[in-house]
Formats: sequence, C-alpha cells, structure tokens
Amino acid sequence: MPTILQQSFSVPFRYPVVFTENLFTENQSLFVDQFPEGQLARVFFVLDSGVAACHPKLIQQLKNYVAAYPRRIELVAEPLVVAGGEACKNDPEAYQRMVEATHLYGIDRHSYIAAIGGGAVLDMVGFAAAIAHRGIRLIRIPTTVLSQNDSAVGVKNSINTFGKKNYLGTFVPPFAVFNDFTFLETLEDRDWVSGISEAIKVALINDLEFFEWLEKEAPALARREMEPMKEHIIRSAQHHMAHISGKDPFEFGSSRPLDFGHWAAHKLEKLSDFRIRHGEAVAIGIALDSAYSFLQGRIAEGNLIRIFRLFHTLGLLLYVPELQEEALLDGLKEFQEHLGGRLTIMLLAALGKGVEVHEMDHKLIVKALHLLQDWEDQHALR
Repeated sequence: MPTILQQSFSVPFRYPVVFTENLFTENQSLFVDQFPEGQLARVFFVLDSGVAACHPKLIQQLKNYVAAYPRRIELVAEPLVVAGGEACKNDPEAYQRMVEATHLYGIDRHSYIAAIGGGAVLDMVGFAAAIAHRGIRLIRIPTTVLSQNDSAVGVKNSINTFGKKNYLGTFVPPFAVFNDFTFLETLEDRDWVSGISEAIKVALINDLEFFEWLEKEAPALARREMEPMKEHIIRSAQHHMAHISGKDPFEFGSSRPLDFGHWAAHKLEKLSDFRIRHGEAVAIGIALDSAYSFLQGRIAEGNLIRIFRLFHTLGLLLYVPELQEEALLDGLKEFQEHLGGRLTIMLLAALGKGVEVHEMDHKLIVKALHLLQDWEDQHALR
C-alpha cells in the first residue's frame, strides 16, 4: 500500500512601498531605516546605464550616503552599471554576470542587492537575485513612470528567452521598494507618458473614477506636471498592490486581469525589435482590446472614443506598421501558451469594469485592428 503524507503551510509576505524624493540625501535616513536594527546591512548596488548617464554623480552620492551611516550599512563592492532597457533581458550574459558578482563578492542570503533603474533592469537583476543562493534579498528603486506605478511594486522577475518575453522568471517579493520621484525629472518625454498606460489599464478594468481623473489630468500629465504624476503613480501602485494581495498573487491560474491589453503588447514589442517601449505597446494593446469590446457590443462607441482620446491627449500612438494581422494572431497563441492552459483574456464590460472571456474571434480582432489604423490615419500625431 502506498504511503501519502500531506504537507501544508503558509508563509506571510510583507514589504514596504515607499514614495519619496531625494532618497539618497545624506540627512534622510529613510533607506537605512528599513534594515533590521542592530545589524550591519551589506548592500550591492546595481545601476541602469541610462540612469547612470543621466545622473553622473549618483555613484559618488551612494558612496557618500553609505559613509554617513557606517554602523548601519556598508558596500559589498563598487556599484555595478549594467545595460538598460530591454537589451538586458534579451542578453543571457547579463543575468549570468549578476550571478557571478554574487560569487565574486560573497553576496549571501543575508546581504541585499539594490537595483536602481527601469523595469527591464529590475526584472533582470531580480531574476539573478532570485536564483543565486536560492534567493538574495532584493531592493527595488524604480526610476521610470512604468516601473513606479506598476512593475516594481509587484512580485515578478524575468528575462526573455527563445524570442519570447518573460519566458524565464520567478515570483519573489522584494525586501522593499523605494519610489523616488526625482528620478522621473530626467526621463525622455516618451518614457514619461508611455508609463501612464499601465494606470489607464487598471482604471479601465477596475475604477471608473480613476479613469475620469486621468481624462481630466491628461493635459497636465502631458505637460510633465509633477504633482498629478505623483498622484497617478500612487493610485496606480495601490491598484496593482491590491491585486497582488488577492487570491492568486503567483498566478497559478489563467486569470490575469492586470494583463489587459498585454497579449498584443508583448508580441508588438518583439515585432518592433523593442523599438516600441513596453508602455507604448500596452497603450496599443489596450486600444485594441477596447475596440474588440466595442465590436462585441460590450461598450458604447462614445466610450471607445473616450479611451482613444485619452491616449491621443497623452501623445500615444494607437497603431504602428509592425502590427500585422498574422503576427498579431500568433501573439494570441503565444499568450495562451504563456498562461499554461485555458485562454483567458480581459475585456471591458463598461468603463471601469472588466470581464474575462475564453475565446477570441479572429475576424473581430482584425476588424478591431483596422479601427485602430483608421483612427490613427485620421488623428495622426506624427
């Protein structure tokens, strides 16, 4: 007779998401205050090359900050600068160099890796931290709108493999997240606005009042006004965090509401050889699924136009030449494979209310694509 032992246990996860400015000013102890008292925290800083270029004094600032708290924090080694953008997730040597650094510098499970950069760098460094020693504590310091309002506050880490986005990855909560708004000041305009698409995503599927606020504040956001940007980031982060603390934080099922608009976006990024930023691709993906929802009679034409106009006000395109029919439908198939089972797509039942479906009509997808192309032809931004 077989012997079967049942094992069951739960592990609580807790981490702070801090919103601040000038995090590494020497007289601000907010960063070191997150470490356990009475212990010297050994920290290895990893910087996005784009951030390092825009903030040439940052490495010295980090050293000065650590020197100001000699009994609380020390540098494991010189801060490491890594390639920024999606390139770091496409290059397998990038995360391997990170893992090698943990070996060379004796970075153990009681140490900390603090990643400063955009979402791609945080993904790659987080993946390396998760697999080295079966998990080194990760501190995320996101520097883009998209990473501050969405990806950095979550539990995902990944790299791209086999030409597929996020094919290798882990679910590991960070030790802490620090959203320093001052890093946003040096962003290019396209990075400033494209990250807002993730906030539009959660508003459309979950919060009509937030969507209406985004409509109202879109001109100010497009003008790079900081106060509405801060408020939008905090509200968006709250929505993403609320989802993570729900019933399926590690995505064991096929229901992924926060992937609204993403099945097409992931494919589009690859088709453009990552010329198109993730946030830009998500805007197009949201517009496509919104148009599909309209064609199915789920939302009114007037509401679809409101969605299109919001993206247009922010300066985001709704159609690009890379978005071809056959490749787009291949993207739907790849997305289902990524889910690992039943196809589940989030659509709109109304503004502020999402609805899941398990089938997509290919002819309607193509028709929705043509709606986007027609809109862009009539309202060309560039």
